[in-house]
Amino acid sequence: MTAALLLIAALSVATQGIDSLPPRHSPRTVAIDERLAQDAGFRIGDTLVLAATPGGAGDTVIVSALVRRSRDPSEVAKGAYRIRVHLDALQPLVGYGDRVERFAVATRGAAGADSARRAIDEAAFGFRAYSSHEIAVESSTTFLVVSRFHRAIGVITIVASAVFLLCIMLLKVDERRRDVAALRLMGISARTIVRSVVLESALIATLGSVAGVGLGALVSAFVNWHYQRVYRTPLTFSLVTGEIVAIAVVLSLGLGLGAGWLAAQRLVRRPPLSLFGR
Repeated sequence: MTAALLLIAALSVATQGIDSLPPRHSPRTVAIDERLAQDAGFRIGDTLVLAATPGGAGDTVIVSALVRRSRDPSEVAKGAYRIRVHLDALQPLVGYGDRVERFAVATRGAAGADSARRAIDEAAFGFRAYSSHEIAVESSTTFLVVSRFHRAIGVITIVASAVFLLCIMLLKVDERRRDVAALRLMGISARTIVRSVVLESALIATLGSVAGVGLGALVSAFVNWHYQRVYRTPLTFSLVTGEIVAIAVVLSLGLGLGAGWLAAQRLVRRPPLSLFGR
């Protein structure tokens, strides 16, 4: 086991009281990453040797638990394994003695968090305390950029879809110009024709919305199934929420009704005889 791997484990050390520690002569227990257990074939109860260098002398430990990966997006692409060990067993392995790189302090309320940050910052030169919110924002910068990129792609797609839908509706309604001309010559009002075209567009948009939501749900389920297996994480990569469904349905109905109304207005404003080509 390399020292780099043990340094990662230092972030998730399970703190216990000194009185509750088992005797020194008995093997200590560790909790290992379930991905490491799968890749190396480890099981609960197996005996391992933790050493700072491959093949070097180390401590004999027993695997007591498997740790599942958390739903943290910043850890998805990381291939490092994690091991949770007792603090006094970790210190001689990493050679840090009584020093640590980072540690976490749980507080109650915003006032407690602020006072703890001030106390830590004033304790000694070189100390710097950050809130969990600041760390989350800093580590999520990449995902914010990706989110904005997806939003821009979504806006471009919607605009292009609207133009494409309007062109399709114009072509479809123009193909029925003779039927519309016959209805106009029979005395059917232009308002009734426009209403029928808009109603038909609304029906098509509704059916398209249902089909689109169903297709999106299937694609989302496939994306989650695939990437959760690839990265071996419980993180949800794709999510179809009620808000997304509502936005999709409203956009579909709005664009469908607008395209149908514009296409119908373009057709009924022409004289009936000109629709026959005369």
